[in-house]
Parts: sequence; C-alpha cells; structure tokens
Amino acid sequence: MSKLKKIREKNNLTQDELATQSGISVRTIQRIEAGITPKGHTLKALSKALKIDETILKKEAEETIEKPSTASLQISKIKIINLISILFFIPPFNIIAPLLLTYLLKQKNALTKGIISIQILWTIIAPVLFMLSAFAKNWFNLGNKFTLLIMVFLVITNLFIVLRNAAALDQKGKLYFKLNFDFI
Repeated sequence: MSKLKKIREKNNLTQDELATQSGISVRTIQRIEAGITPKGHTLKALSKALKIDETILKKEAEETIEKPSTASLQISKIKIINLISILFFIPPFNIIAPLLLTYLLKQKNALTKGIISIQILWTIIAPVLFMLSAFAKNWFNLGNKFTLLIMVFLVITNLFIVLRNAAALDQKGKLYFKLNFDFI
C-alpha cells in the first residue's frame, strides 16, 4: 500500500475529498497511489492538504526507485535486457535490442530505462572518443595500431559496464552504473 493511501485513509479522506482539498485531480491521486512519484506542485499541494512534511511522500518515492520490488520487476528479465547489449554492441543495435526486449517482456521501469539510457549515452560518447583518437593519432604520429587499440578499449569498456550492472542486479537488484537522468 502506498504511503499516500495510508495517510489519506488515516485522515478518513476519500480520493475525491483529498482532490478537493488539495486541488489535485482524482486521477493524479490514483496514479500516485498506484506508484507514480509526486513532484513539484503536486507534492506540495498534497503535503499541505494532508498537513505533512513533503519529505514523507518524497522519501517513499526514493525508496521505490532505490529498492524495487524483486517480484514485480522480475530481475531475471531485466538482466536479460541488460546482457543483450553485449550481443549487439554495435550502435544503434545496442539500444534497439534492449528497447525491443523491454517492450516484449513488459518491463518498462526505472531499471530498464537506466540500462537503455546508459547505452544511449555510450553510443554518443564512443564515436566522439574514437574521432578524437583519430585526430590524436595524426597529431602525435601514432601508428595505425593506436586506432585498433582505441576500438578494443571502447568495446571492453562497454562490456565491463554491462557485466558490472548485471552483477549488481544479481546482488542488490539495482544498477551499479546509473545516470541521474533518463533519455527515454
């Protein structure tokens, strides 16, 4: 049961009554009680209407993100989504394959968004590093082996990121490498 629902019921309020007192729609309250994180104005309005500190509702949202329910998220499916990037390490397949599996396995959640966001960021960073290495090779008269070395380094780095996240999913049910933002 969500923290909002517990507090609302403790105050003997229906969703309609809370909506009237807070100025937030009933549908938004239903979404928050179903697990959507309240933010900004919604968080302030609900906190004010319930006469509670904002951090009480905010804290539950952070706990939900940091400690997802293993049963509901099915960590094994999320690990498969993460590991598929190894097979398709060539852009854009390293993004398309996990994205496709996310929808096929019905695992659209914070963890899968994080996995795909990391691959999107890697797809942006890797070519930039590769081009910079090509320029460095010409500037510093490095041999052709330098380019090959950079390519191998980039592939191994992505492999390490994927495998380290798989290990963290196994041990703690969360990603080791994660971004503070999502691309999707």
